[in-house]
Amino acid sequence: MSSTSSAAVGYGMRMKKTSILVVDDNPTTLHLLARILEGEGYEITRAANGLEAMNELRSRTDNFDVIVLDRMMPVMDGMEVTAKILADSDLKHIPIIMQTAADQPEQISEGIKAGVFYYLTKPIERKTLLSVVSSAVKEVEQRRVLRAEMLRHRMSFGLIQVLKGSCRTLDEAESLASFLANCFPDPDRALTGISEILINGVEHGNLGISYDEKTRLMDENLWREEVNKRLRLPEFKDKKVTVIFEKKESTYYLQITDQGKGFNWKSFLEFDPSRASHNHGRGIAMANMIAFDRLVYNEQGNQVTAVMEVKPEAPEIDTYWG
Repeated sequence: MSSTSSAAVGYGMRMKKTSILVVDDNPTTLHLLARILEGEGYEITRAANGLEAMNELRSRTDNFDVIVLDRMMPVMDGMEVTAKILADSDLKHIPIIMQTAADQPEQISEGIKAGVFYYLTKPIERKTLLSVVSSAVKEVEQRRVLRAEMLRHRMSFGLIQVLKGSCRTLDEAESLASFLANCFPDPDRALTGISEILINGVEHGNLGISYDEKTRLMDENLWREEVNKRLRLPEFKDKKVTVIFEKKESTYYLQITDQGKGFNWKSFLEFDPSRASHNHGRGIAMANMIAFDRLVYNEQGNQVTAVMEVKPEAPEIDTYWG
């Protein structure tokens, strides 16, 4: 059962209604979530359990933008649904927002290991719901724009062995990420990770925007405006984020350095469950756990090397003896 609103969001140069699949076996909760999201102009499809959700996902020619998924359900629970989504190449890039019990943080830890980075703890508050959904939608918007740019750049990138570059603004960081992703053997996997690290270098590194400041700016929808304002200030106008890409046999390296003071990177390599419902703070963990095989920071925290390895395929055994 679905309902449609007239609201639309922009993805690059086209307009598309933001479609959300809401999955919950509790009819009251399902109705409440759907009503709140419909009130914000989202197109909502409802599913009463995991099996219904998978049927909805597989029956559509165009994918949902975001999935709001209850963890504990009969027939097929949220973790089973997550595993099936992440194993499907057509579905694995859809952000999943998992609903969990507030008194069971281990559920969040288990979900993070499975690849879920957005969470709502019950009882769900309207403000938190809209904030987390908005963050997931922005991820979808950014990825769609970056991927279109990446495909536009694609050519004989496999010939590149060493590449150097730099960026100063958010637009330059996003464009550079789209370009660099093509240098990796799995561009789709690398794309978001490169973008997150470059943007982190611009906003937190060079411009000194703190975690709490970004939380407030995101809530007020002023983040990009604040970044652009700081970029015009004399003390920041010449600061750049530099990148060096290098391919050595079957290993790909991307070193990214900003001109900031650094940060406590150790607390961000893995996603902290205490930040589960925050409106940002997932990027480095996603880059470390999904986009690359590992991230290696210098002690200061203003330089990181992202590493992706290609494991050689096992040789085929010739069973024909003729």
